[in-house]
Amino acid sequence: KREYKHVDENAFVYTSEDNLSTWAADVDTASYSNIRSYIYSGYGSNIPADAVRIEEMINYFHYDATPPENGDKFNVTTEYTTCPWNEENNLLRITMSTEPIAWNQQNKNNLVFLVDTSGSMYDENKLPLAVKAFKLLADELDETDTVSIVTYAGSDLIALDGVAGDHRKEIIDTLEGLKAYGYTNGSGGIISAYEQAEKYFIEGGNNRVILATDGDMNVGLTSEEALTGLITEEKAAGISLSVLGFGNDNLKDNKLEALADNGDGNYAFIDSVYEAKKVLVDDMGGTLVTVAKDVKIQVDFNAETVESYRLIGYENRDVADHEFANDMVDGGEIGAGHNVTAIYEIVPSDTTDPGRLATINIRYKEPDKDKSTLWQRDVAVTSYNEEMTADMKFITAVAAFGMKLKHSACAGDATPEDIISWAEEGNPHEDEYRKEFAELVKFYREDLD
Repeated sequence: KREYKHVDENAFVYTSEDNLSTWAADVDTASYSNIRSYIYSGYGSNIPADAVRIEEMINYFHYDATPPENGDKFNVTTEYTTCPWNEENNLLRITMSTEPIAWNQQNKNNLVFLVDTSGSMYDENKLPLAVKAFKLLADELDETDTVSIVTYAGSDLIALDGVAGDHRKEIIDTLEGLKAYGYTNGSGGIISAYEQAEKYFIEGGNNRVILATDGDMNVGLTSEEALTGLITEEKAAGISLSVLGFGNDNLKDNKLEALADNGDGNYAFIDSVYEAKKVLVDDMGGTLVTVAKDVKIQVDFNAETVESYRLIGYENRDVADHEFANDMVDGGEIGAGHNVTAIYEIVPSDTTDPGRLATINIRYKEPDKDKSTLWQRDVAVTSYNEEMTADMKFITAVAAFGMKLKHSACAGDATPEDIISWAEEGNPHEDEYRKEFAELVKFYREDLD
């Protein structure tokens, strides 16, 4: 049985009561590919609402954004326009973008492939697919990189002890020799993987454990709380954790998301070799190299121009307003070339005040620092433009589809036909991932019929 963490959907907030909206940046993408696996398996009408995290659906895709300039860590693009599913309201889009870095320009990599080889990983879309995914990543490494492979079932095993990244045959032979059997002592494997990462730690490098599992842990520490406590202790050593989820039948999504969030990493769901290539090859810099950590965003709405607002998604990344400037409070991580996009549905006030709509405040830390830096930018009411960019049309399609899948009370009057139209209008350059989304919505509509 698949397990998801329950969160209540964000409601509209009156600006006169609370003008601050604070949340941790998040670039996980697991929800979208997991939803895709439901729909293409014929279960589109039975997707659990808690499986739908709209921010992960939106952030699965890339958007045009002005890159950082003058040595800045990131840049922010905003767009203010009419809400297509409720035309009495407006939408504010915020896209935070970092500089993409070619893989061969990265720091040296110390990677530990932590592979769940328990009996629950036997299916073709689990361990065999995980092996294919890691082989794709192995093909991108070179002699400056270090690779270890740790496996766990009833007990953990160091299958490969710190070889150079250009030892492809040794790496691939080890991966292809993995077999699924036995119980699942995930916590034991995590401890061994971090010890291995510490053993080959590269000062100033990218030190990362990459966990491949369905999350079904039944020996050792098994609860979400115990596992995240373990990860929180381990990340203090400067080692990040990325999580790759596999399998449809008993995916423990709640545990895997929590592990990635607490491990200064990201969470992706791998349902095909196609998805493995996207995560571990095409988006490699963003997936594996953190350029800003503990990123928190606080939007300060002007009560004179905004009557109320609603953040669409990010429910499980909420941060208390008073903790925004507290550097002890965890935020999200952003990788090289990543975009982080959020949208707010806004009920504008009756005023004719042409001034400030909101102020965007961002706090972030350099990967090797413990003190945050503050970045700010105002958004003017006069930035409103009735004509949406292609990116915004596509974002509205994804958000509307997510709300429909969640059976959201805020979904408005958008139909599947509207969503398909917005998605196609939002893809003038025939991006393959955007095109696939439109096909997915069509498949969903036909399946319901």
